[in-house]
Amino acid sequence: MALDRVGKYEISKKLGEGATSTVYLGHDAFAQRDVAVKVIFADVLKDREKGKLYRNLLINEASLAGKLMHPHIVQIYDAVMADEGSDEQSYIVMEYVPGGTLEQFCRADNLLPIERLVEIIFKCTRALDYAFRMGITHRDIKPANILLAHAGNTGGDIKISDFGAAIQNTGDDSRTQVSGVGSPAYMSPQQVREMPLNHQTDIYSLGVVFYQMLTGRLPFIATNNFGMIYAICNSDAPPPSTFRADLPPGLDAIVSRAMQKDLDARYASWTDFSHDLAQSFRNKQLASRHNQFPDSEKFESLRGLAFFNEFTDVEIWEVVRFSRWDEVAPETLVMKDGEPGDSFCFLLDGELKVMKKGRMLNLLATGEVFGEMAVVGGGHHVRGADVIAQTRARVVSIAGQALRHASEATRMHFYQSFLHVMTTRLSLANARLATI
Repeated sequence: MALDRVGKYEISKKLGEGATSTVYLGHDAFAQRDVAVKVIFADVLKDREKGKLYRNLLINEASLAGKLMHPHIVQIYDAVMADEGSDEQSYIVMEYVPGGTLEQFCRADNLLPIERLVEIIFKCTRALDYAFRMGITHRDIKPANILLAHAGNTGGDIKISDFGAAIQNTGDDSRTQVSGVGSPAYMSPQQVREMPLNHQTDIYSLGVVFYQMLTGRLPFIATNNFGMIYAICNSDAPPPSTFRADLPPGLDAIVSRAMQKDLDARYASWTDFSHDLAQSFRNKQLASRHNQFPDSEKFESLRGLAFFNEFTDVEIWEVVRFSRWDEVAPETLVMKDGEPGDSFCFLLDGELKVMKKGRMLNLLATGEVFGEMAVVGGGHHVRGADVIAQTRARVVSIAGQALRHASEATRMHFYQSFLHVMTTRLSLANARLATI
């Protein structure tokens, strides 16, 4: 029987069906947005053997409604849990992500471009680091739980979904059952042995996803779960380059470290994992075009600037989206004296000289912001000097209009950092005057 409504949500079509639930495309008329509605089968919750487990997973996922606010995590908007033994509907309402899962790109004949894949894994590391800092370990990372915001294999964002199996740092028991929670092929040795877990189990699982999407095959192949578990605990996977000769050697090392059986040898933090992925983009073997700046490189570059110390990851991703990135040749005029301006810039690397009527006023170095008076002063602003590239340089430009339309938290952090910059400059100017 087709559904036309679940709770207050109008249902338009079925998106998919699994062993425990059906997911529908719904519409929230009040919020004016499409949503994904996961309706749990009533019989599943009544199952004598696994009903309690499924109910706990549903409650676990529902408890995260409104808590995980990150651009690369599926938001949970609403949840309804029927009373135990009831035939009423139990469902979770989530952000609708139309691009499908990464499962479609796990076949050797349909692999993603390397640059795109590294970018996806990088974004996963940042999202899972955010979740970890919120006290949450996902525990079921696999391609089926990573969604594409848009269809196709280029561009767009990803969203991590299905936190039903997550460990929440609330003092509860964090053990797991191999047969009940998670997917054995992606589990860490610690998870299959039912040991206490932390974020490093997700690091291992993401390493397996990376391996599979690089090669089109899992690192361990077995005919049953017992064989899979034995291989995970006792065997070493061949390097991904064994199955794909065009892979840069650096990726073998990243996958290997993520999938180390010993926790001391595995990445200790998401930050370390992210850093190595970002560095791989800077390898000329991997970069497809010299002037192309992958999102992961943009994020890492901004995170490395002192100006952005107080910004959250979510706010930096917002800046990545509304900023413009350029590589300029020596003697390029970046800003012109006397011209109106409504933008400011950051120098990522290289040197820029500030000139006024042929006289050098200053030499800008990596990390410095310039032109900010265009937005700090408000109204119509005219540039007070020329800014010229002295060497090849990378420059990030942000339009005043983009900043004015940014989130309140992002704007606040920008103006706080502007104030710090201006205070520092004033102190330096006073120190120079004192020596005259």
